[in-house]
Amino acid sequence: MIFAFFVAAGGMTVLLIISRDRYKELIRPVDRRIYALKELMPIGLYVMELIRYKYSTRYDRGLLDKLTELYGARYSQYYLRIHWANKISALIAVTVITMLFGAATGPDKGLAVFGAVMLGAVFYLTDRELYKRVKKRRIDIQLDFPDFINKLTLLINAGMTVSGAWRRISEDSKRDGPLYQELKETLAEIAGGKPEIQAYENFAKRCRIPQVTKFISIIIQNLKKGNSELIPILRLQAGECWDMRKSTARRLGEEASTKLLFPMMIMFLAILIIVAMPAMLAMQGI
Repeated sequence: MIFAFFVAAGGMTVLLIISRDRYKELIRPVDRRIYALKELMPIGLYVMELIRYKYSTRYDRGLLDKLTELYGARYSQYYLRIHWANKISALIAVTVITMLFGAATGPDKGLAVFGAVMLGAVFYLTDRELYKRVKKRRIDIQLDFPDFINKLTLLINAGMTVSGAWRRISEDSKRDGPLYQELKETLAEIAGGKPEIQAYENFAKRCRIPQVTKFISIIIQNLKKGNSELIPILRLQAGECWDMRKSTARRLGEEASTKLLFPMMIMFLAILIIVAMPAMLAMQGI
């Protein structure tokens, strides 16, 4: 087992030396706060290149869909490679660590089972973290959207065009959440010559929440055919969005309370043991 550990650790070191400079520029934009194993990613990239992985399975298409939502179609393929590199690097690191424990304790079936479970957990958790980020992004958009639609309605009612009101809100806002990043992306598309309607459709596709899709349908219908009832319709949707925001905030609060329940139970048990232990010792005459 000791020999196997040194072989695995040596192989990992060699792979890192070979690949580090080769992929240095490729991983430079990667945020270490999201990908903690950034320094080991060259190993994963090198392994995927060695096996000539095509990134074209149904599983990859599912990942690509989530990454497109987070980073846009322009960078989704890049982050698919990064996601796989992170996963492979983590799997290799866990394998080496498991072998280290094996070298310290000797061959053990329990350790082999533990290692297999850890590898499965790493494979699953890297994807779960991606899905959590997508979910958080959608929630952030849901929470910011009612305020945006309220401001847009007020500005349009004051005589501004949809694009003018859109630009005003984007430029005046100090927020930097996903919704406001998408607002700026839409303005950049329009400034780059893309038709206004298509830019709004792309905005809805990137946000991927029903409220935004409904809102964009109303705006596009107004741009194509005109609608004297635009302001009342937007006000009605703004009210619906505020109700949705309250519901979302309430649900998040309930989820936070549920997450706190287990630590509180642990604390309660610890306090109970501390309080009861002297009495139990006294009863036993200790």
